[in-house]
Amino acid sequence: MSATLGTLLQQLQPDWKIVVCERLSDLAAESSNAWNNAGTGHAALCELNYMPQAADGTVDAAKAVAINEQFQQSRQLWSSLIDRGILDEPSTFINATPHMTFVRGEKDVAYLRARYEELKKQPLFEGIEYSEDSRVINQWAPLLMQKRRRGEPFAATRVPAGTDVDFGALTRQLFGHLQERGVEVFTNREVRGLKKQDDGTWKVSYRHSLGKTPGSFNARFVFVGAGGWAIKLLQRSGIPEINGYGVFPIGGQFLKTTNPAIVAQHQAKVYSQASVGAPPMSVPHLDTRVVDGEASLLFGPFATFSPKFLKTGRITDIVAQVRPGNLGVMLKVAVTNFDLVKYLVGELVKTHKKKVDSLREFVPTAQDADWEIIQAGQRAQVMKKDPAKGGTLQFGTEVVTSADGTIAGLLGASPGASTAASIMLGLLKTCFPDRISGWEPTLRELIPSYGSTLNGDAAAADASMTATAEALNINR
Repeated sequence: MSATLGTLLQQLQPDWKIVVCERLSDLAAESSNAWNNAGTGHAALCELNYMPQAADGTVDAAKAVAINEQFQQSRQLWSSLIDRGILDEPSTFINATPHMTFVRGEKDVAYLRARYEELKKQPLFEGIEYSEDSRVINQWAPLLMQKRRRGEPFAATRVPAGTDVDFGALTRQLFGHLQERGVEVFTNREVRGLKKQDDGTWKVSYRHSLGKTPGSFNARFVFVGAGGWAIKLLQRSGIPEINGYGVFPIGGQFLKTTNPAIVAQHQAKVYSQASVGAPPMSVPHLDTRVVDGEASLLFGPFATFSPKFLKTGRITDIVAQVRPGNLGVMLKVAVTNFDLVKYLVGELVKTHKKKVDSLREFVPTAQDADWEIIQAGQRAQVMKKDPAKGGTLQFGTEVVTSADGTIAGLLGASPGASTAASIMLGLLKTCFPDRISGWEPTLRELIPSYGSTLNGDAAAADASMTATAEALNINR
């Protein structure tokens, strides 16, 4: 998010001075790190939680379409940045990987069929395929069908135009270009305080992680893109807009294999239904990953718990966020999410063997010895006030902005990085209302669909997806 915002501002206002502070010794080492997330280019092609089934059995494509629209803007921005020499060759951060959904049981098969019938009408989902034929699904993803029980109802959808994204590599490339353009990018610099000054600027206080030397600078605008720590810094800023917010950290683990014989049999990201009580970010999926040119497979995630808001956070994080304004919200969330607590407890007691047993629901032939456990990143899910419930646990991303637009921060998780372009465009409108009209010509050069939607115009959707597929060297 921070790299995307910095890149947009540098393109729009190259005379502005930009400073980036990173508390770790390297960039993109937390949520953007390739092994801390699944690398799914979230376009709602395979994620069922973006299109839940209503009580009457109907399905609504509106949210899925909205998320796909957002991802198309990211694709357009990346394509433009490649043309401008800002990003490297596409395969260094994005690779074509079909997106699939696989379900079992009559109820879920009926739902997936209804979902497919709705999505195939949408221009942005052109090319989606559906099958209940084991021979077809075996061609799409052989590992799913080996030794599958006869007579078991199952179905799958497939979109060849899906992608696998190394957001860590993408982030480092964006920051590298910013440094070439004179942006100061400091590592080992932990921001400790944000204080509004009489002249309207923000005093940003920091200390060096090595040696603890303090320092500060003033800024006219501050963006807090600190992952789970964003709430801590926004609270320290004192802006009233953060009152009532809290976050609940959920960690994750994946099973990973680099066995060439296994990896060669699976070229897709395959999502399924979440367990009862599981948060949307814990939807089980079997993914092809390409990191530093090497392919592997990940399965998970398996939820873990830590009071830290970041992998490199502090064990006091979850308690230190408590304020009078959010205590009631957090207590309400605690008593109304028993299914989530039950799910987390069940996940925490799973052994390696039990995790591979879960994998065998996807890959019946999976062997324990072929898969290792890796620790993924921390996701700080948003807790916020709700007029009807008192407090709610929200799965998604949310930008919190001060009334005067001089400071903003991002809370939440998935779809996250995939929709960074869209989210940062919204931030520009909110925080720079007096400049946005003057920036629009450049924004349309960078993101041709800026200010419009693609799904309502089949020709425009086709042209955009074809152009970005060619620029990014991925499937149409």
